[in-house]
Amino acid sequence: MSKVANIQAEIEQLGGQIFDLADKYGNSRSLFGKKDFYGRLMEWSMRDPLFKTQMFRFVDVLPNLRSSEEVVSHLSEYLNDTRTPVSTFLQGALRVGSFIPPVSAAIIRKNIGGMANIFITGADSKSALRNLRKICKEGARFTVDILGEAVVGEREADEYAIRYRSLLDFLAEHTKSWQTSAPISENEPPFVNISIKISALCARIRSSDPETNIAAILSRLKPIALRAKELGAFINLDMESHGLKELTLELFKRLADEPGLSDYPHLGFVIQAYLRDSYRDTEKILKWAQQRNRQFTIRLVKGAYWDFEKVFAAQRTWEIPVYTSKIETDANYERITRLILENRRYVYPAFASHNVRTISCAAAYARTLGLTPGDYEFQMLYGMATSIRRALVDLGYRVREYCPIGELVPGMAYLVRRLLENTSNEGFLRARFGANTSITELLRDPASQLMERGDRLIHHADNPATHRSLHHRPISSDSVPSFANEPPADFTSSSVRKKMAQALQSVRSKFGHSYPSIIAGRPRISGELIRSVNPARPDEIVGLISTAAAGDVVDAVAAAKRSFADWSKAPGEDRCRLIELLAAKLRENRYDLAAWEVFEVGKNWSEADADVCEAIDFCVFYAQEMRRLNEGRLTQETAGEVSIESYLPRGVGAIIAPWNFPLAILCGMTVAALVTGNTVVIKPAEQSSVIGAQFMNLIEESGLPDGVANLLAGNGETVGSLLVVHPDIDFVAFTGSREVGTEIWQMAGVTHLNQRNLKKVVCEMGGKNAMIIDTDADLDEAVLGIIQSAFGYQGQKCSALSRLITIGETHEQLVPRLIEAAAALNIGLPEHPSTDMGPVIDQAAFQKIQSYIEIGKREHTLSYQGHIPSGLRGFFVPPTIFTDVDPASRLAQEEVFGPVLSVHRAEDLDEALKIANASPFALTGGLYSRSPRNIAQVRSEFLVGNLYINRPITGAIVGRHPFGGFKMSGSGTKAGGHDYLLHFTFPRVVTENTLRHGFAPEIHRQSSADTG
Repeated sequence: MSKVANIQAEIEQLGGQIFDLADKYGNSRSLFGKKDFYGRLMEWSMRDPLFKTQMFRFVDVLPNLRSSEEVVSHLSEYLNDTRTPVSTFLQGALRVGSFIPPVSAAIIRKNIGGMANIFITGADSKSALRNLRKICKEGARFTVDILGEAVVGEREADEYAIRYRSLLDFLAEHTKSWQTSAPISENEPPFVNISIKISALCARIRSSDPETNIAAILSRLKPIALRAKELGAFINLDMESHGLKELTLELFKRLADEPGLSDYPHLGFVIQAYLRDSYRDTEKILKWAQQRNRQFTIRLVKGAYWDFEKVFAAQRTWEIPVYTSKIETDANYERITRLILENRRYVYPAFASHNVRTISCAAAYARTLGLTPGDYEFQMLYGMATSIRRALVDLGYRVREYCPIGELVPGMAYLVRRLLENTSNEGFLRARFGANTSITELLRDPASQLMERGDRLIHHADNPATHRSLHHRPISSDSVPSFANEPPADFTSSSVRKKMAQALQSVRSKFGHSYPSIIAGRPRISGELIRSVNPARPDEIVGLISTAAAGDVVDAVAAAKRSFADWSKAPGEDRCRLIELLAAKLRENRYDLAAWEVFEVGKNWSEADADVCEAIDFCVFYAQEMRRLNEGRLTQETAGEVSIESYLPRGVGAIIAPWNFPLAILCGMTVAALVTGNTVVIKPAEQSSVIGAQFMNLIEESGLPDGVANLLAGNGETVGSLLVVHPDIDFVAFTGSREVGTEIWQMAGVTHLNQRNLKKVVCEMGGKNAMIIDTDADLDEAVLGIIQSAFGYQGQKCSALSRLITIGETHEQLVPRLIEAAAALNIGLPEHPSTDMGPVIDQAAFQKIQSYIEIGKREHTLSYQGHIPSGLRGFFVPPTIFTDVDPASRLAQEEVFGPVLSVHRAEDLDEALKIANASPFALTGGLYSRSPRNIAQVRSEFLVGNLYINRPITGAIVGRHPFGGFKMSGSGTKAGGHDYLLHFTFPRVVTENTLRHGFAPEIHRQSSADTG
């Protein structure tokens, strides 16, 4: 029998007492008390999930709405798609209110503000003081948190540090004379108690470089902690998303070991029980405490980012880090509860929960260990389950309320989380007060319920090999094959960081090798050797590349032509398997390949890893797509006739790839051609020829027959041009600049003597991509999205943001924060894990970008230009932002292909769209807005191949975001899409007449079935 089973009767007895007292303090059958705006909103939300979603979205955007008209129109837009009696009633009221929007808006703001005040203690320390005093008078304690989670610049991080220290001083000064109903024992944390979010103390947290993160945070956190020690106050480090978990735990240990703090017990952190690895984390931190004989506090919570963690992991094809059911989380919480109570010598436990079962279990188990209420405490959120808090105080337990303070705008994320918690289908508060669940059911043992279901808790520790790398294979409901993207590297894991560091060291040891052309499976060195250099250190030779001569081009095309007959007739399944073997080879060598990209083309860790993942995705996705095409397609159900459409390979292809995605695009175009039965001659960009050679080596290791794929290196003006005009080249797959792309298109249009086919050109070119920032945009998200889109990989992406369009007064709010965020970018060597921006690709690119910057300085306002650290001798260009830019100027119309951003003002959305569409390109575009009406308009009128809403405009993912544009951005193809392979084939239809002397087999079979 389990330990919990032994005390189940005591749990039920104590739980019953708590319920009885809670009912005395509040409306026993109502979760939300009186029927005010908040109470009605919550009850309506529980009845109608769509209404809940739309209303909470409105609550989220409300603080950003400047005018009364915006308030009324937004609420109307959000309710437009709901069809419940509640929404109909509100829509009617809004129609009346539209005639006098100031009155309606004032009422709406007042009610939402009142709702926020239920959960937010005050706008600042001073205004919160009255509520804090009330909590103390009612026998409880408090911990105070400053709302706001998005920091984009160093100034904001410094301001948060100052605010935390000021909060300590204020609370210490103004609570000197306050008394609690029960005196604070030596075992308890001090009266002055604050909670700190580490994300508020660092402008950019880089998963690949925890040491730099810790140093930056400690520089702000340590003075706060030392001041807390002087005042005799308590500091708790809040736990945020799972991605910050390891950093937070390591930071806590470093802080606790700092001189002046190593003997201070009043520091703490949070364990989130909904995380699968939380029990293991608790064991590890307890072992650390035992080794140092340290004392500290653990606040045990269930977790507040459940939806985010699930979505974030699913988008990356990672294992979901949280338990997916409430019962699992509850069972794990109780398991950790027992662990920390058993280690009370080192840990002061703070059990944060509103669940009476959870609370009763902790208290009952503590009693079996001989612990008293002063040896631990319970914590609750301000404004939630007040009646349960009062009941616990009456029973003699220590209770602390988590009290956030802050303005409404930074507090909205917190408010929405509280609203979601209060209306969650699985939440305890709703089960008790909303669904009228019986007390007996509410007090059941979650571990026993799992056993009854035949389940058990699954922890990461049970199978460490699967941690953060599980491939989720979705179930397909139609004829489209299932596909899961390659998971990107999780650099929060020390083992992953170690692999990358080792790969960088290994690859560096291979610098300077020579790489031949590969023709019909044989290496050939014929022309001069050209140097491929590290753009961050141009004197560092990455490799020596054999330049192909005209004769090599002829021989390579001939080898591909000879191989075509057998390869094109090979079973389609065999071709698919070979391409999947290539994917396996890429996966096996992913860290080395990423390291080559770091050195040869200047990508930082995450950008390089993403390129390798995309290459793997192209292999797997196109192999699955080819299996679908191999089946053929019945064109129409017609009696007496069968018509099947199938696809034939085109012939020999020239693959002319760019340097900015040196593996992904090279691989994608190559395997699309190969899997469809074509043979190819591959020409990588001169600047990334070593990566091209590495790719060719993996092709050979995968077992492709000699001559099916051939490799030629050299510059585009000679080798590329010779390939394009060769009469035996049947198609050209090209990605690169507009100038080169249009020239290829023109050359391919010339039909030569003895040419077998009209040349097909699959052409993807550049962009002059725009993003619109609406008046109601979430600027925390927008700033980070702009930074990633404009300056990721130094702006050297065809999808990169180069034109930013702000609407109305947004400009004044956005641009200063954008500049601060750009200033926080770390410019350095790409091999360093802390680097955000490395060099541009070569001297020619450097000079071109600098020439555009000079144009910008002459014609526009230079609002920001970063600083290149001393000691860097490569092709480094800092992030540069121009404002007051004429939409018709060269800076706004010509592709710069570097970290240069022009900012344009628009009066309204119509003008913003006019500016955005006034470009010869149509590749990517973006919008940050929370207006359903404006989002719909942009969807319809923003003419680009890939439109992104409320997210960055770079980072297309195979299968999810088929990529490509039109106008001067390309021919309308969509790489990574379901129709991409068709561009490498000829469609063919075979029609057979099945009617023989009046006998149709399919009709005969049907009639036999009907009469059988």
